[in-house]
Amino acid sequence: MIEPPAMVINTVLSVMAYEYSPEKLSVYLSDDAGSELTFYALLEASCFAKSWIPFCKKFKVEPRSPAAYFKEERIGPKDGLQAAEWEKTKSLYTEMENRINDVVKFGKVSENIRQQHRGFLEWNRATTSQDHQAILHIFIDGRDKNAIDDEGFTLPTLVYMAREKRPYRHHNFKAGAMNSLLKVSSEISNGAVILNVDCDMYSNNSETIKDALCFFMDEEKGHEIAYVQLPQLFNNITKNDIYGSLLALVFKVDFHGLDGYGGPLYVGSGCFHRRDCLCGKQFNGTCKAAIQVKDRNMEASVSTLEERAKSLITCTYEDNTEWGKEMGLKYGCPVEDVITGLAIQCRGWKSIYFNPSRAGFLGVAPVTLAQTLVQHKRWSEGDFQIFLSRYCPFLYGKRKLKLGLQMGYSIYCLWAPCSFSTLYYVIIPSFTLLHGISLFPKVCDIWFVPFSYVITATTIFNLWEALSIGYTMKQWWNEQRMYLFKRLASYSFAFIDTILKHLGLNKSTFIITAKVADDEVLKRYEQEIMEFGSPSPMFTVLATLAMLNLVCLIGGTKRLVLDEGIGLLGPMLLQFVLCGSVVLINMPVYQAMFFRNDAGCMPTSITLTSVALAMLAYIVPEQYFRFPRIS
Repeated sequence: MIEPPAMVINTVLSVMAYEYSPEKLSVYLSDDAGSELTFYALLEASCFAKSWIPFCKKFKVEPRSPAAYFKEERIGPKDGLQAAEWEKTKSLYTEMENRINDVVKFGKVSENIRQQHRGFLEWNRATTSQDHQAILHIFIDGRDKNAIDDEGFTLPTLVYMAREKRPYRHHNFKAGAMNSLLKVSSEISNGAVILNVDCDMYSNNSETIKDALCFFMDEEKGHEIAYVQLPQLFNNITKNDIYGSLLALVFKVDFHGLDGYGGPLYVGSGCFHRRDCLCGKQFNGTCKAAIQVKDRNMEASVSTLEERAKSLITCTYEDNTEWGKEMGLKYGCPVEDVITGLAIQCRGWKSIYFNPSRAGFLGVAPVTLAQTLVQHKRWSEGDFQIFLSRYCPFLYGKRKLKLGLQMGYSIYCLWAPCSFSTLYYVIIPSFTLLHGISLFPKVCDIWFVPFSYVITATTIFNLWEALSIGYTMKQWWNEQRMYLFKRLASYSFAFIDTILKHLGLNKSTFIITAKVADDEVLKRYEQEIMEFGSPSPMFTVLATLAMLNLVCLIGGTKRLVLDEGIGLLGPMLLQFVLCGSVVLINMPVYQAMFFRNDAGCMPTSITLTSVALAMLAYIVPEQYFRFPRIS
């Protein structure tokens, strides 16, 4: 339900339609839930591909996800052959989409549909997402001369895979699924270069595959490249990016900088890998051979290939092997992509960051605040685990990575602990403002200059940097808000969970970000109204700190106006600035707590709790906040 089959097959169709020799192209779908609904959707896609691929190549269609294309081109050509084929193809797609959605809505595949393909025999009443045998079917065999599209050209190989899962066996989340794909693809097609994309990241540029191969096949430096990483971009970002999902400063600034130190991080999707590197090969500087074309089994029958491949994705196959350690993606970390990319670079390989003018891939960004915060919690938790492990960039990468790249990794690995400095600046200056205790030098003091310089210079530089890469002022302000929210909620929770895991009191989890939302949620998202809705400990933290700063600002203003007068500004100006900035950033929180009554407003229980906790600031005795004044 959170990764709809109709969306999944649009991604599949978009990469099947690449401008690339179809006999050299194989597409594998890893369905970790082992759902017969997804299997049925892929069966439909394998039939529709016969019309879709020639249509795309004949008329140079972009993007090649049917849903995205027909959404952009709502009205087809007015006349001619293209108009007729456009109407026919759109009609075929709409009918297929309706059939898939009807089956999903019904919740199971009907008996009539089951008779269409022998693969449905794999499912029975006992099959669940966490308990099923290995399932693998080759829908389209690219070696078969009869596997052709409507124009008579060869179709790419298309394979469905669901690795075996049992309740009593740990399945290693996405890393386990990726390693299963590596093993299965080595048996069936054995391509030298692998592209991995998330189910929602459809191909937006049919030439991307050729562009990536140019890096691998470069005569001077191509032999050094292990992977080519493209940015993660989205097609559902609001005008001012309310949840800061674009991460434009990362993908437009930071990653280009890392390119000069050995290459960017591997970030999980939209990445082209050299198969050998992903399987543990060490870099050999004396070898300057181009991409080696792998041998493909041309003799074995489809049923034989399927049985061989199934044996590679059982629960026991990886026991006592190097898979998840020295081969494939590494296990035991929520950000299996980052730690795997780090290990590859420490084996001597380099990576390339490729950010084409036309985006290579477009996905679906989170449409609620909760989804965004949970996603960043997983990322920061996994990155911090890397820093505390033997894979710490400064230890594991010693004499293997350039210092600049080690520092680049550490920026993300230290997201979690850096949350506490932000917590300090959000809480302590506000408390002391309320109680009239100065923390910083007076305005007339020479030592006031460094503090004011740092605040002013960093803010101006950050704003200039954002505007220079195309931000609007409101988009920049939204990113400042999300920067604060992530540090207060996502990163602090990630730090606590990581410490508990190291103490053996918690286990790693992998939470999938939902790719769908109901109409009301989407409407508020498009209107850039923040979504709170359901209770969450993260919301409690954000609401409490927002109320605390509001109470402290009101209390400090009362002191200024009614009690001590304008003279209070001299020693307390920076505290007023800090507290006032936090209050301004939290305006959507106050609106959700007191002025909204829609389904996305702040839950009443959180509002009452946060108000009660914030009012304690008045009750706590002043002597508990006797800090030495900086001078």
